[in-house]
This record gives sequence, C-alpha cells and structure tokens, in this order.
Amino acid sequence: MYQTGKKCHEPLDGNFKLEAVIVCVHYADFLRCTLPHNKQLFDRLVVVTTPEDKETQRICEFYHVECVKSERLQPQKGKFCKGAGINDGLKKLSRDAWVIHLDADIWLPPLTRILLQRAKLNPEMVYGLDRFNIRGWDQWQDFLKWLPLQQEAGAYIHMDKSRLQVGTRFMQEHMGGYLPIGFFQMWCPRISGVHEYPEHNTTAGHTDLLFSNNWPRSRRGFIPEIVAYHLESEDSGYGTNWSGRKTAPFEPKIEVAWYRKLWNTVKKHIMGG
Repeated sequence: MYQTGKKCHEPLDGNFKLEAVIVCVHYADFLRCTLPHNKQLFDRLVVVTTPEDKETQRICEFYHVECVKSERLQPQKGKFCKGAGINDGLKKLSRDAWVIHLDADIWLPPLTRILLQRAKLNPEMVYGLDRFNIRGWDQWQDFLKWLPLQQEAGAYIHMDKSRLQVGTRFMQEHMGGYLPIGFFQMWCPRISGVHEYPEHNTTAGHTDLLFSNNWPRSRRGFIPEIVAYHLESEDSGYGTNWSGRKTAPFEPKIEVAWYRKLWNTVKKHIMGG
C-alpha cells in the first residue's frame, strides 16, 4: 500500500478538518437550496460573491456563513474571473487542512464527511467525484420527497436505481487523462503546495482543468464512495453560464394561463359579475 507518511493538519480533538470555498454570483436560487445542508459538513465555509449580489449576501447572513464580497469577479464588465474569486475566498481559510472548491448548485449527500474521513485520502493528491443531474424544480421536489438511497447497508453505491441522469467524468488527452472538474475539487494546500487557483481566464470555463493539471495524472484521484447532486434550472448547453448566469431561475414554473384565470376571477368578483 502506498503511503506518503504525511498528513493534513487535524484539530487537537482529533477530528477530521474540512474547509470549503463557494463562488456564487447570481446563483442565490441554487444556494438557497444547497447552503443550509452543505454548511453542516464543513468546519469552515466561505461564500464569495460580488458587492452587487445582495441576494447571495442575504442568504449567507441568514445561515450565518461568511460572505466575501470580491471586486475581482467583474461580471458587470462582461468578464467572469472565477479563479480570482476563489482565491479571495481561499485567503479566508486556514489552508492547513483539506479544502474543497464547491459549486453553488451542488448538494452533497449527508454521509460525505464521514466517508471522506474514513477514506484516509492521500494529501499529495487532488480528488474529484461523480454527480447526478437534477433538472428543474419539479425534479428537485420529487427528489426531496423520494430521497433515493445512494449508500445502503454500508456496501453499495446505487447508480442504476436512481431516476436521475448521471453526469460525465472529464478527460483531456493532452493533460494526461482524468481531471477533477470544478463542481468538486478536494486537496490539501499545505502538503501539495498548491495554494491558489489560476486567474488569467475571463470565463469560468477551463480554469478548473488548469487547476487540476497542477497534479500529474498519477496524483489525480477519484472518490467512488460519494456521488454529488447537481441542480439545474433547465436543459442548458455546455458552458452556458461560464461568462455569467444566463439560465432560467431555479423555481416553480407557474403557467401564464393560471395567472390569467386568477385575474379573470378577481376582476369578475370586483366588478360584481
């Protein structure tokens, strides 16, 4: 068995230490669904947004999560420098333990922290996950009502029994193969020596691949025990939101006809028939 002899820092009480950074710009509709659940999995979590995104700030204040207002994301100037925002969040963390970069629209299964701790991961590596895609508000509500078992009897990961679409893993031949992509990237800055995200891209695309490419393929790991859940408001194309939010709100869809029927009923009542 390969062992490095190195460990990520653990608190004095011996507990597994886990920090996270989330960039959320005009994704408050997703963050509202994911943050109250995900925050319980981490020792420390920071959310990075723009000064203009008041809704994200309000959600963070409500759930008592530190919110970093970064001027360097610049979506109002037609650019989205996500790497700069991630770095502004990383500076707020101790970075002496495991760190996860997590997207605002990712909901992690409840056993995530326990399974990560039991895995005794190699702190010289970067790790990624698979994900299920939950498309639309109705499918999200169905998921919450049904709560399909991902782990069962401590021995199984059910991929075939889910009603949800399974996401794809990312591979770049010129980068050596599999790369953990930006929705979930876990690494130990103190041991790996990787403390920052690349900042030169002006969209959210490709930056995460450049980050994972800091590690050779032999040190890019995949965690099979956990499958994340990815919330989507619609069937959007690949990279639709890389330069800023363009997809529809993640909320119930009420037909226009219903509004018209309601208005006609109110108008009839007001006018006395």
